Amino acid sequence: MKRFPSIKKNSEYRKIYKNGKSRAAGSLIMYVADNETDANRLGISVSKKVGNSVVRHTFCRKMREIFRLNDYRTVQGKDIIVVARSMAGRATYEKLEKNYLRLLQDHNISQESNQL
Repeated sequence: MKRFPSIKKNSEYRKIYKNGKSRAAGSLIMYVADNETDANRLGISVSKKVGNSVVRHTFCRKMREIFRLNDYRTVQGKDIIVVARSMAGRATYEKLEKNYLRLLQDHNISQESNQL
């Protein structure tokens, strides 16, 4: 079984926060930076303001699934950090996916936005 392509180190998060571009939509904030590889990686940041550990972990699982199912729609070679706003814990899967896809287009890393 393949490992999930994720950003793990604090130094990697800080580099992306410093050098990446950020956009916000609904309950999500997305930072994007080039990672100089041929694959995308996902980092998720969820504050305790979002909810208890069950709520935060549920949000993380939803975001990993959204990333996995929509990776084909994304330009490859990007590091993506998704930061949850306080209302993200109450958001439905569909709403999170809609916000995620909108952020991909706002960052111009969606395959659909590049074909227009």
